[in-house]
Amino acid sequence: MPRKRRVVLPGYPHHILHRGHNRQAVFKEEEDYLKYLADVKELKHSFGVDVYAWCLLPEEVHLLINPGPDEGALGSFMKSLAARMTRHRNRREERRGTLWESRYRSSPVQPSWLLACDRYLEQLPVRLGRARSVEWYPWSSYSERMQRGAKPILDLDPDYLALADDELHRRIIYERYAQQTPKASETALIHDAVERNQLTGDPGFTDEVEALTGHRVSNRGRGRPRRRRD
Repeated sequence: MPRKRRVVLPGYPHHILHRGHNRQAVFKEEEDYLKYLADVKELKHSFGVDVYAWCLLPEEVHLLINPGPDEGALGSFMKSLAARMTRHRNRREERRGTLWESRYRSSPVQPSWLLACDRYLEQLPVRLGRARSVEWYPWSSYSERMQRGAKPILDLDPDYLALADDELHRRIIYERYAQQTPKASETALIHDAVERNQLTGDPGFTDEVEALTGHRVSNRGRGRPRRRRD
């Protein structure tokens, strides 16, 4: 069965999912998580990508990335990230072979769905039973989003910035939002879209992307997520 064509849209955010080979653990020790995040910080500048959210689980990585105007930046960024982590683990464990699935999964995200995707990634540890609440999990972007001062990795996306005119009030509003349980339809759409390399967004997003790319694409859109700003 042929692989589905991966759609990459310059200037649009993309939800990325990369799993360990045969679901093996990618991160075994704290130094593995720290190494990966250090590489994200360095390589995002090298390739000119913005990182809007992330969640590192033992066996898989979720990233919300805007690759900027260069269509090839996303693939180069992910290839370099994966290669560095593989070399790190292979050297430490004196092993050979691949660490990752051969291909990462990617879902272009409609800009109005950015906040929903931020929450989806940062709630993953709670939904999977890895943490009691979003603030208790150390390997997602939530802790960095909520802290004061400089943000060494996180780039604030337009949907998050639109929550309020200043960062303090943005954090207060987002904290409430992140504690809420989203509709099952919203969670299912985001999950299914990245698993199938499809679009994340409203049904009309399909027409927009087809006009941009000149190719037919598929989207399992079920409607726009509700956003709370109070």
